[in-house]
Amino acid sequence: MLHVDLDQFIAAVEVLRHPELRGRPVVVGGRGDPTERAVVSTASYEAREFGVGSGMPMRIAARKIPDAVFLPVDAEAYTEVSAVVMDTLRKLDVVVEVMGWDEAFLGVETDDPEAFARTIHDAVLDATGLHCSVGIGDNKLRAKIATDFGKPQGIYRLTEENWFAVMGERPTDALWGIGKKTAKKLAALGISTVRELADASDQELAATLGPNMGPWYARIGRGIDLSPVSAEPWVARSHSRETTFQQNLAGKEAVTEEIRRLADRVREDILAENRMAVRVALKVRYAPFDTHTTSKPLPEPTFDPDVISDAAAALVDRLDHEREVRLLGVRLEMTPPT
Repeated sequence: MLHVDLDQFIAAVEVLRHPELRGRPVVVGGRGDPTERAVVSTASYEAREFGVGSGMPMRIAARKIPDAVFLPVDAEAYTEVSAVVMDTLRKLDVVVEVMGWDEAFLGVETDDPEAFARTIHDAVLDATGLHCSVGIGDNKLRAKIATDFGKPQGIYRLTEENWFAVMGERPTDALWGIGKKTAKKLAALGISTVRELADASDQELAATLGPNMGPWYARIGRGIDLSPVSAEPWVARSHSRETTFQQNLAGKEAVTEEIRRLADRVREDILAENRMAVRVALKVRYAPFDTHTTSKPLPEPTFDPDVISDAAAALVDRLDHEREVRLLGVRLEMTPPT
């Protein structure tokens, strides 16, 4: 299995469109105005050298690199380029599982995966002018992690043979699927490295992290992943909308009004797919940058605007109304496609 990841994709697309930016620190996010509240979608490698990365507030990025080039997000352009990349991969007569704008898994039959990886890189470069990195693995987990070792424009192989030699002493959040919060929970159990996670008892992890997730974390610590590469189109489980406020929002009434407005917009999205809502969730980011989510199931699948709006508004009671809000979001989970 191979994992293809386009290097600094969004920034690279912008440099292709504006060749004069090559070699300069480029930061893409929001409407491209670093004085507004927005987060970085991506940063060029030149910007990353100054500590700027995805998810960072644009204002902080501007403080780190005052003379960086700040550009707005152009989703339509990235979608068009991504489509060319994925079509190029499919023409290699392999199974392609698209994971987003800038990455895909490939199921490949070859005796020389490194040579095939070079073919992938060259095909993508010829078709788009973009570079990619390729991870080679004996499963999707290892291929995905391998890609980071190959960046930029490189190829890396990670399999059962070298799994612990490469990953054993790395922190648990170096694993695909483990974030900083889970890493802290594992650290509380005395588990700080991939090797320690692999050696941990499934029963102990299940007792602390849940009967399903606990053993799953142990499996990925061992590098185990049985999921296949599938060419089936990705199907959304939910739709969401969110708003970042240029001035903090305060008070339950103002928050509730915004939540109802967002819920109505998301309802329009699920109507377009003809898949009813089954669960509603809120996302809130308190000032300065503290994010929380909460959700609840709906009594039954519905398109009813009042039921959806009321359910979203009811979740506002769970928020802290003593704190000012900089971002609100509403997500509706949907019935499966028929």
